[in-house]
Amino acid sequence: MIKQQVIDVLNDIYDPEIPVNIWELGFIYQLEVKPNNDVYILMTLTAPNCPVAESLPLEVRTRVAAIPSVGNVEVDVTFDPPWDMDKMTDAAKMELGLLY
Repeated sequence: MIKQQVIDVLNDIYDPEIPVNIWELGFIYQLEVKPNNDVYILMTLTAPNCPVAESLPLEVRTRVAAIPSVGNVEVDVTFDPPWDMDKMTDAAKMELGLLY
């Protein structure tokens, strides 16, 4: 239940440079909802010098924390493995014209 609510929130957060949400882009490497309803998210960005490297993880933390019954939210950013277009869903690739 809570995990799906978190996914729904992540589906509504966009990288401002790419018109696709961060879930479909494959930016979320790990999503864990603990028994006490704390949430852990391991995410990445397109590159370490991404203009939203500070603001996007903060937005993720803030928006997920606003879900009723969610406890503490921890968001870590990693670049290992580096993000690439293979991590995108087919829907994201279609949206960006990379898949027909």
